[in-house]
Amino acid sequence: MFTLSWFASFGFSVLRLGTPLIFAGLAAVISKKAGMMNMALEGMMLCAALAGVIFAGFSGNVWVGLLGAVIVGCIVGWVIAFASLSGMTDLYLTCIAVNLAASGGTVFVMYVLTGEKSTTSAAIRAFTVPSINIPLIENIPLIGPMISGHNILTYLAFLSVFVVWMFLYRTRLGLRLRAVGENPDAAASVGINVKTVGYISFLISGILCGFGGAFMSMGWVSFFMKNMVNGRGYIGLSASNIADGNPVGSAIAAVFFGFCDATATTLKSQGGFPSEFIEMIPYGATIIALVVISSIRISRQRKIEKGTA
Repeated sequence: MFTLSWFASFGFSVLRLGTPLIFAGLAAVISKKAGMMNMALEGMMLCAALAGVIFAGFSGNVWVGLLGAVIVGCIVGWVIAFASLSGMTDLYLTCIAVNLAASGGTVFVMYVLTGEKSTTSAAIRAFTVPSINIPLIENIPLIGPMISGHNILTYLAFLSVFVVWMFLYRTRLGLRLRAVGENPDAAASVGINVKTVGYISFLISGILCGFGGAFMSMGWVSFFMKNMVNGRGYIGLSASNIADGNPVGSAIAAVFFGFCDATATTLKSQGGFPSEFIEMIPYGATIIALVVISSIRISRQRKIEKGTA
C-alpha cells in the first residue's frame, strides 16, 4: 500500500491542500502585525472565489478571473477597514457580519447570474489557472511528483511567504505597520498615519485572500459552490495565531493543517471510517495545536516571571 508513488501522491495533496491555508495565514499575519485580528478571512476568500469564476467565465480569460478575485478581495477588505477605522464599528462584529453576508450573498449573486443556488458548474464556463512542471525536478523520484505539476497559485503561495517576510522586516512600510501594531499612540506621535496603515493592512490581506479564494474555485476545482471555503479562513487565522504572527511559522502551521486535511481525505477514500470523524480531523487538529502552543507559551511566561522575581 505505502509505495513510493503513494508517498509522492500524498505529499502532492499536502501541498495542494495547504495552499489556501497559507494565503489565509499570511493575510491574518498582515492584520495581526498591524494590531488587528481579521476574522473575516472566510468571507473575503468566499467572495473572491465567486468573483474569479464570474470574471473568468464572462471574459473568457482565466487571468481576468484571477485579477477579478484579487480586486473583490481588496474591496471586501476596504469595506471592513472603512467600517472599523472610519465608521468606528467593532472590528470583531464587523468581521462576523462580513462572513455571514458573504455566505448568503454569494449564493444570492450566483442565483441572480445563473439561476443556480449550489454551484456554477453547469452555468458558467470553467477556467483553471495553469499548472507548471518544473524542469529537472520533475524527473527526481518521489520529490519530483511531489513538488512539480502544481497549480501556479501553489507556487505563488510559497513565494508569498518570502515576500510577506521581506515586506514586514525589510521595508519602511512594513516597519511602520509593525510599529502601529505594537503601539499605535507611539507610532502616531512620530508622524505615522495609523488609519492609513490600517487601510493598507486590510488591502494587502484582501490581495492574499483574493489569491486564496481564486485557488479554491480555479485551482482546487474549476467552479464555485456554496460555502466552498469551508472553514479554511478560520484555520488560516489559527495558523497565524499559532506562529504568533510570524510569516514562516504561519506557513509551516498551514502546511501541517494541509497534512491533516490530506490524511482525512486519504482515510475517506479507504473506507471503513465514520465520515463524521474523518471530516473532523482538520478542525480537531487545529484546536489541539492551539491548546498545545498556548500551554507552552504560558509555561514559558511563568518561568520568565519566576526568573525575574
